[in-house]
Amino acid sequence: MALNSYYDYVLKEIPLFGGLKKAEFAFIKKKFGIVEYKKGQVVYKEGSAPSFFYLIIRGRIAVSTQDRYGKQTILEQLHRGKYFGVISSLTGDPHSVTAKALNDCLLLTIPRDEFEHILKKIPQLAIELTKTLSRRLKHKDLHQKTVFESTIISALSSYPQAGKTIYASNLAFSLSREAHKSVVILDICPPDKVPRMPRILESRGQYKVFNLSSRLLIPSQIYEYILKDKFGVDIIYLTYTQNNTFWPRTVVEILSLLVNDYHFLILDLPCCREEAILNILNQSDAIHILTNPVSKHLRSTRKLIGSLETKFHFPRNKIKVIVNQSGPEKMPAEQQHKLLEYEMFANVPRIHSRASGRMVLDQPESEYARAVRRISRQEGDCLVGLALGVGLSYGFCHIGVLKVIEEEKIPIDVISGSSIGAVIASLWSIGKTSEEILHITREFQQPRTIWNLLDFTFPLLGIIKGDKLHHFLKRHLGNKTFYDVKIPLKIVASDVKKRETHIFEKGPLLDAIMASCAMPGVFAPFKLKEELLFDGGVLNPLPTEPLFEMGVKKIIAVNVTPSKEDVSRQIETIKDALPVNAAVRHAPGWEGLKALVKDKFKVNILDFIFSSFEVMQYEVAQKEARLADVVLHPNMSGLHWLELHKSEEFARRGEAEARRNIEKIKQLIG
Repeated sequence: MALNSYYDYVLKEIPLFGGLKKAEFAFIKKKFGIVEYKKGQVVYKEGSAPSFFYLIIRGRIAVSTQDRYGKQTILEQLHRGKYFGVISSLTGDPHSVTAKALNDCLLLTIPRDEFEHILKKIPQLAIELTKTLSRRLKHKDLHQKTVFESTIISALSSYPQAGKTIYASNLAFSLSREAHKSVVILDICPPDKVPRMPRILESRGQYKVFNLSSRLLIPSQIYEYILKDKFGVDIIYLTYTQNNTFWPRTVVEILSLLVNDYHFLILDLPCCREEAILNILNQSDAIHILTNPVSKHLRSTRKLIGSLETKFHFPRNKIKVIVNQSGPEKMPAEQQHKLLEYEMFANVPRIHSRASGRMVLDQPESEYARAVRRISRQEGDCLVGLALGVGLSYGFCHIGVLKVIEEEKIPIDVISGSSIGAVIASLWSIGKTSEEILHITREFQQPRTIWNLLDFTFPLLGIIKGDKLHHFLKRHLGNKTFYDVKIPLKIVASDVKKRETHIFEKGPLLDAIMASCAMPGVFAPFKLKEELLFDGGVLNPLPTEPLFEMGVKKIIAVNVTPSKEDVSRQIETIKDALPVNAAVRHAPGWEGLKALVKDKFKVNILDFIFSSFEVMQYEVAQKEARLADVVLHPNMSGLHWLELHKSEEFARRGEAEARRNIEKIKQLIG
C-alpha cells in the first residue's frame, strides 16, 4: 500500500467521503493537501479568519474557547475521521474556537475557495455538512457554548414493558463514564402516565415536571427544570397535553438550546405511534428501538421500522434495533432476524423489570452492563478494537496478550482475526478466558502432535483436506454462530478469484474459521456458494482494515509475523543450538533458514510454503499496521512456526510484549 493509496483508502472509509462516486472522489483529490502538525502546534486561533477546511487523518486535535476573562476551556478532543473549520468555511465568519494539536497530527486541508467549489460540484457533501452546522450552533446571544458538537439519541419501542426506560438511563450513565462527555436525559411522559425514571433512579419526590404544551415563553426557563444526578447525568422530566399539537415544536426549541451544553441528549419517548412522537424523531441522530424475542413484538417492531422508513424517510443507518432477551420464547437468533427483517444492532440480556437505572454503575461486571457499555462506546465514537494476526504457532502469543487485557481490564469492543488469529479470537469472543484457551493448546504437548491435525490428500487444490482440523475445532466451538458471541467478531478470509477480502460476520463460526485457515497450496479452499475462500492472511495478515471500516477509532494490533530482523536472530539461535554441518551453518538469509529448519524438523514442502508466506505477509502486515494505534510485535527469537508444543512459551512472549506496552494501551483507551 503506497503512501498515496494509503490516503485514498483512509479517506474513502471516512463517512463524509464514503458515499462519493469515483469521479467525485477524484475531483476532491485534486483540491486537498496533506499537512503535518507537531504536538502543541496551533492550527488556528479563535477569532482568526477562515482559510481551510480540515479533516484528521492521524492524531488528535483539541478545540477550545476563551471566555471574557481569558480562561481557555477545552470543548472537545477530535480524532481520526473528524473534521473542523467547517462553520467558518461555510459562513466566512471568524473561527469561534481555537484548534491545537494534542499529539503529532496529519491533516487533510482544503482551501476555503476550493471548498466552496467542491460543495457546488457535489451537493451531497453540502447536505451532509449542513447537518454538522445544525449541531454546532453558536447561540452566543443566550450564553457561551460549552460543547463543540452534540448527538441526539431517541429510545422508543412499539409496545410497553420493553425495558426502554431502564435502557435509556443506563445508556446515559454509560456514555457519561465511557466517553467522558456531558449527558442529559429528556424523559417525555404521556399525560396519563407517571414517569418511571424517578423510581428506577431512586429520586422520587425530588423533581418537577415541565408541561410542553405551555410553550417556552422564555427559552432559558427550561434550565430551572434540570435535575442534577449525583452520578453526573442531568435529567429533565417533560409531559404534554394530549390534544395539543404544538408540543413537539417546544421539544425542538429545548433541543436547540441544550445542544450547546451537552454532548449527548437521550430522549426517552413514549411507546406509541402518535405522529407527534414520530416527528420528534426527525431531530435524532440515532434511533434505538427496543424489542424482545417474542414473535408478535418482533412483527410490531418491523411494522414500526417500516413506518419510519416509508412515511418519514428515515435512513437505515439511523435506526438501530436493540433486542432485550426477556420474554418467554427461546427463539434462535436466525429466526429473530427473519421475523424482524432487519439487522439487530445489539442484544442485551434479560433483567428484572424493576432493575436499576444505574446498573452500569452498580453492577459494572453484569452481562447487561457490559452489553450497554459496548453500545455506548460505539455511539460515543470511542470503540476499542483488537486485531489478531496470522502465524500458526506464533499465534499462541495472542493468548498472553489476552491475559494482560483481562488482568488490566482493558475494554475490547470488537475483535478481528485471520487464520490462527481467527481461532483465538473466536474462542475468546464466545467467553473462554485466556487460561482456558491456553489449556486447549496443551493438547499439543508432544512435538509431533501437529501431524494429528493433518490429513494428506491427492494435491488437486491442496495437500491437506482439513477434516481433522474441522473435528478439533468442532469439539471446542460446537455449533456456535456469530449470534452467540459475547464480543462482536470479524473473521477474515480471502477470495482469491475476486482478489478481495471476505469478512465473516454471520453464520457458523466453524465455517468462518475453516475458510480463514485455508492456506493456499496446503489446505483445500473453503467453498461458500460460488466462492472459493483461502487463508485470511493472503490479503489481511494483520486484520486492522475490518475494524477501521466499521468506525473503530482505537485499534490495538498483535503482529506475530516474523520480520527479517526476527529471522536473522532466529538463524543465530538455531546455529548455536544445533550441530549442523558447515555448509548449512553458513548458508545466508532466508535460504539458510529454510535449510536449517529442514535440518532440525525434517519437514519439506510445508515449511517452504510457510516461509514464502512469511516474506509476503510481513510486508503486507507492516502496511496494515499503519491503521493501528498500538502495534504489539512479540520477540519470537529461537521459536519456530511448527512448535505447537511450546504454546506456554509463546504465550509468555505475548504477555511480556503486552506488559511492555501497557502504558501506551492505557493512554489510548483513557
